[in-house]
Amino acid sequence: MKQVIQSAKSGKLALREVPDPRVRAGHLLVATRASLISAGTERMVIDFAKKSLAAKAQARPDLVRKVIDKARRDGVISTFKAVMARLDEPLPLGYSASGRVVAVGSGLEGSFRVGQRVALAGAGLANHAELNVVPRNLCAPIPDDVSDEEAAFGTCGAIALAGVRTACAQLGDVVAVLGVGLIGQLAVQLLALQGARVVAIDTNPQRLALAKALGAELAWSLGEPGLAEAVTALSGGLGCDSVVIAAATDSADPLHLAAELARDRARVVLVGKTGTEFDYAAYMKKELTLTVSRSYGPGRYDEDFEGRGMKYPPGWVRWTEAENLRECVRLMSPSLARRLDVAALISHRFDFDQAEAAYALVTGGAEPHLGVILRYGESAPTAPPPVFAEPKAGTGTCVLGVIGAGNFARTVLLPELARLPGVEMRTLCTQRGATAEHGQKTFGFAHAVTDAELVLNDPAINAVLVATRHGNHAEMVARALAAGKSVLVEKPLALDRAQLNLVVAARMASAGFFTVGFNRRFAPLTLKLRDHLARHAGPKMLVLRVNAGALPPESWVNAAEEGGGRILGEVCHFVDLARALAGSPIRGVLADAARVTHGVCDDLSLSLTFADGSLATIIYTAQGDTAASKERFECFAGGTVAVLDNFLSLAITSGGKTRVEKTLGQDKGHRAELDAFVRAVAGGGPAPVDEAELLETGLATVAVLESLADGRRVDLME
Repeated sequence: MKQVIQSAKSGKLALREVPDPRVRAGHLLVATRASLISAGTERMVIDFAKKSLAAKAQARPDLVRKVIDKARRDGVISTFKAVMARLDEPLPLGYSASGRVVAVGSGLEGSFRVGQRVALAGAGLANHAELNVVPRNLCAPIPDDVSDEEAAFGTCGAIALAGVRTACAQLGDVVAVLGVGLIGQLAVQLLALQGARVVAIDTNPQRLALAKALGAELAWSLGEPGLAEAVTALSGGLGCDSVVIAAATDSADPLHLAAELARDRARVVLVGKTGTEFDYAAYMKKELTLTVSRSYGPGRYDEDFEGRGMKYPPGWVRWTEAENLRECVRLMSPSLARRLDVAALISHRFDFDQAEAAYALVTGGAEPHLGVILRYGESAPTAPPPVFAEPKAGTGTCVLGVIGAGNFARTVLLPELARLPGVEMRTLCTQRGATAEHGQKTFGFAHAVTDAELVLNDPAINAVLVATRHGNHAEMVARALAAGKSVLVEKPLALDRAQLNLVVAARMASAGFFTVGFNRRFAPLTLKLRDHLARHAGPKMLVLRVNAGALPPESWVNAAEEGGGRILGEVCHFVDLARALAGSPIRGVLADAARVTHGVCDDLSLSLTFADGSLATIIYTAQGDTAASKERFECFAGGTVAVLDNFLSLAITSGGKTRVEKTLGQDKGHRAELDAFVRAVAGGGPAPVDEAELLETGLATVAVLESLADGRRVDLME
């Protein structure tokens, strides 16, 4: 693999080819996708390495004392050899990165998984390298809507957050941030997010303008008169409740300025490295508290915590460096009303092969820069969900055209639709004229046809029910959407990824919406079960058992082009139901099948993993006796157990007691599903079920076949 290496002796920096690291217990092996060059910290390391021996000694007198002690103990020659050997060691650069897990060390099974995106922290660990081995307490999962480039700011965010926590800023406090480079910009945002009134202070007008845009109430250029007066006015005559020093300078001026701006008994927090001589009288008279923030937070520099995965008791140490890293990455999510905007801090991007050029920019000072990102090969940002056009305004009536009228449509769907208010049964299309004419009379359609174009091209029709055989579902949905109509398609939506993409492309340009006939999520007992599970925080464990019974191998459902098989045609129902009950996006699919004994694969188990850590196991079989209940779902969450049996009873056990609700007859949600579709069409949308969620279910069902074919887990987030 390639890695950025610097010589501690000469300070020379190069992109070197080095052996790949190996995963070990308690660690993750991560393929890096983005890393951040922290200009202040890394420039300091680079500049130190470039110094002569005499200059190094002058800069680090503490190390000189250690050398002298060793020389007294072991002799000059032995000490010289040890010093030169130490200087000859290559220095890995970088400490803030993100990537995908490629191997999980023993002890972390279940905590992390291969393919998961994580933010990485740690000097000498989260290196500018194609592969990194990082301990568990220096990794944090990345939300799906946060890009790898953004997550690469996680460590720097944790440094800023540790400083903000040390400052103990509260709602309404006036807090000065001295120095708004990378860490200072992050501190400004974090302080603003928690309700502090931030004063940003720097010499760079561009950075001050950025800090003002990202949450600072007052931005002041050093050297301009009136700063103390402005702070006094802002704080109502008190001064700053705390001062965070995020500057990097050899001068002690920031400490002097902090004392001038601080109120009586305020806190001064040193996050950046500055000179440390301070005015004793100024600090004593105000009784100021001066604290040096410990990098990312509690746990930093503790080998037991960082290297061995030891935990601190949360009652005593709530916010460790691991939790600070996790929280910063969480705060980057665009789903939040107010978020940590790190994309605004990116000034430059370089491909990893151009790392030397990136460092030339950072150390040369010829061009202004802030956050410099290195990008590694594979594009890492998570693909955003498709943006669909808004449905057209409703007309108050659902004027329905139906394409296909097989047994299920005739016995379940059309009778229910004919009874619903607000539906105009306009045109029925089937392949055979006699079937169309019979359906017209039975269900009250105005027209009966055998040509689908007469449905799709009728401007009076604003809704289409697609109830044909599975093979042309996606095509019919796409054509109906292209005609500007909303669509209810019987499951499945599509038989492969290409068909799903066909639907997506049509929907993005359409004024209509689509929904899929996943009726079980509309069943009354399902809704009660889902509400019960939603009241319990944390991951859910779902077991969905389906005693499906056997189909003749020659059934059209099993024909590849016509039906696609029972996995695509029926298992999709339970994938969707699991998605509805979990209430979280599906991350991955792993499936295995029993040995086929009658020509088709319809005995299988599959596991779904969800973004919130929930798991669902679906057991679908044709081996059972159909006299037993067909569907039984057991759900576990927050110390409770809920069992839905065949849509006839729901038993909830909580606090040692079981409450059972029974229904007089089986209701699988068909009427409620159709009613929701009709009302959505009449009202102009939105679709009764989020369309991106339906596409997710379709993709997960296709992934079941891919997993069976390849014998691997299919990651939907790739």
